[in-house]
Amino acid sequence: MCCFSREVPYVSSTSIFARQAGPGRQLLAYTMTIEAHEELAMILPLPVPAGSPEEAVRFLDLSGYPGLFHDLDRAFPSLIPQAKGGFPVLRSAPAPATLKVHAVGDFEASFVPTRADFARLDPRFRLDDAVWGQLPQYDDHGFAVFQLRGLEQGWLGRLLGRDRRREFHPMALDFPTREPGRVFFPTVHVHDGRVHPQADFDHTLYVQATGAAPRTCSPDPRSDAHEYWQAGEPVNDFVRVADTRGLLDGAGRLYRVGLHGSQPNADRWVSFAG
Repeated sequence: MCCFSREVPYVSSTSIFARQAGPGRQLLAYTMTIEAHEELAMILPLPVPAGSPEEAVRFLDLSGYPGLFHDLDRAFPSLIPQAKGGFPVLRSAPAPATLKVHAVGDFEASFVPTRADFARLDPRFRLDDAVWGQLPQYDDHGFAVFQLRGLEQGWLGRLLGRDRRREFHPMALDFPTREPGRVFFPTVHVHDGRVHPQADFDHTLYVQATGAAPRTCSPDPRSDAHEYWQAGEPVNDFVRVADTRGLLDGAGRLYRVGLHGSQPNADRWVSFAG
């Protein structure tokens, strides 16, 4: 879910890594290049079990490894073609206790256990109720919220056309999942305060598996649709695994798939060949 609490005019080069992390848990890392003119947050839905507490999610600080996804690409003998320049988005009672905030490198991160708990966040970092009304699939999800800092641009900078595009170091987390047999990739787009049925993708998805290869990459977690996954070389030869804070498994096989151009605006689920 490349979903922002304020409008962003430009997003590109999104990379997402995921792997299963033991019984009932998943690891996830996310990076992208964006342009924004005000403080905002990125919101990632998480298919956590009902009743997950605030402490259920562990955030990983990867500020010491900003080039992680560049190294992941090196594990593949030939690159997936990347779109050039990205895609411009379409235009068209008593106060509850605040949520715990984690300092994670360039971000301030919080786990929001339910949609109702967004009332405990600063309004700048929430989605409008009208947007939530178009996303009923998240009524029973939890959410990771990353406040993105250093994006503000004054009126003079905008007038002069100064480039405010920025690539962030990966944001990463470890969360409990209610779908232990599948891996979840948050890929729904909300860039302009609306949910469009189709979205322009500039995504590369990476997954690690210790046994069977990835079998599907589908908006439907039960789908049998197949998609080509490219197998990589051993990650230990290209990635500083010790610097990923447990995100990568040095023994796991790495795979990737590219999603580019107009695609259904939905999250992706990955299952594995039996």
